[in-house]
Amino acid sequence: MQHPRYSTPSRRQLLTGAAALGACSFPALAQSKIVLRISSPAVPDDWHAKMWTVFKDTLEKSAPGEFDVQINLNASLFKQGAESAAMARGNLELTTLSSFDIAKFVPAFSVFTAGYMVRDPAQQQKIFQGPLGAELFKMVSDTMDVTPLATAYLGTRQLNLREVRNVKTPADLKGVKLRMPGSKEWLFLGEALGATATPLAFGEVYLGLKTGTIDGQDNPLPSVRAAKFYEVTKQIVLTSHLVDSLFISISNKSLAAMTPAQRQKVTAAAQAAAVYNNDNRIKEEAQLVEFFRKEGLQITTPDLDAFHKSVQQSYQRSDYAKAWPAGLVDRINAVR
Repeated sequence: MQHPRYSTPSRRQLLTGAAALGACSFPALAQSKIVLRISSPAVPDDWHAKMWTVFKDTLEKSAPGEFDVQINLNASLFKQGAESAAMARGNLELTTLSSFDIAKFVPAFSVFTAGYMVRDPAQQQKIFQGPLGAELFKMVSDTMDVTPLATAYLGTRQLNLREVRNVKTPADLKGVKLRMPGSKEWLFLGEALGATATPLAFGEVYLGLKTGTIDGQDNPLPSVRAAKFYEVTKQIVLTSHLVDSLFISISNKSLAAMTPAQRQKVTAAAQAAAVYNNDNRIKEEAQLVEFFRKEGLQITTPDLDAFHKSVQQSYQRSDYAKAWPAGLVDRINAVR
């Protein structure tokens, strides 16, 4: 005789229990998506912000239902500069890191904060998509526990002068008070260009150009338009002295939780996002040259070989170069 507490369940009870279990499993399945939190300081209209939507859409197409991509712009999740620490703690999966960010932990990366180390966006992509880039990214992964997946073009800095000058070589900038950001790295670059580097807050640059406190400033062309510096300057010298990068990066902890196929899809989505950004950024910069011409500015191109040689020699003689592995600059220059 069976004990009433252990009586055999009826068929109806079994079916009811199974149905209940199945119903409970749906939320569990929904929660099984891999969460990818993205933190970016970019504003919504910036190509660096829009590229994250490309990343999300590309990943959803290649891996439908596998990822929950959460995009946080305007530094709303983490302040700019705090992302790498958040990734190390496991509080963030994806962000963009600058060369300046990475160089704090990987000194060799400071080579990409120096003038004329990268010629143009095309060489930038060849460097980081080739064997040299693979070596550098491995250094980042081993040191920071973060893996760069793709390189996004941030912009090329040009000179913007309040009075027209015949600028062919760095010697032609002697005595020019050139506004630079206040850090020692930026001021060194200004001096290497041949000018008298003058630190000034970005918000004071317009008035400084208007009154003559400074003779010029350097920024990517989109910044020149956005800040309306073209209203108080007469010339843009296309020195192209710093081709800047942002690296779409993911925490190694997040990568380790994925299957090899998922890692491949995430990498492909990051590369698609970078291509979208790069194509649009380059197109915008090309259009801005004509915009400034129509605004009455003279657009001139100096002897870029002379600038390149002079600036690189300045860096090679400096303390900055001591952090660069032997032969690194030659390997960068050799990428065509």
